[in-house]
Amino acid sequence: MIRRFKFEDEVHHSLACVPMAVRRKLDRVGVKVGLEQWQALARHERLAICHLPTASDEERDALRSFLEETVRARSGIATKALADEVKRAAEPPAAPPMRLIENAQAAGITLNQPAWDKLDADERYALIKLGGGSELSHNFAAALRELVRT
Repeated sequence: MIRRFKFEDEVHHSLACVPMAVRRKLDRVGVKVGLEQWQALARHERLAICHLPTASDEERDALRSFLEETVRARSGIATKALADEVKRAAEPPAAPPMRLIENAQAAGITLNQPAWDKLDADERYALIKLGGGSELSHNFAAALRELVRT
C-alpha cells in the first residue's frame, strides 16, 4: 500500500506528478525519473511503481529493472542513476536538519526533536524534500500543518 499524504491528494488521483512516497522509492533504488518520463508511462505502469515493494535488495533490483526498461520504452530516454548520497537520503536522519528547522520556524511551525521523534520515516523524508533546502516546495506549509503535531 502506498503512503498517501493529504497535502498531495490531487497527485494521487491523477498521478500526473510523482507522489512523495514514490519519490522515496526512486531514491531508495537509485533511479531518477523525470516528470516527462513519468508522464510518458501508462497509468497502470505508474500504479505498479506506486505499489511495488522496496523492502529487500531483490525488490529494489526488480523495481530498478522495471523502471529502466519501462521508462526507456515509453519515453525513449534512459533513466539516470542517482548518487549514493541521494540514495542514503531516502533514509532520513534521527535529528531534523537545521535548515528544515529554520524553514519550519519561518512558516510558523516549531520543528524540534520531540516533534521529529513523532514522525515516521516517510513523514521525515517528505518534510526534508519539501522544505530542507534553500528552495521551498509550494506544499511545504501544508505538509508541516498536516505532519507536525506540536
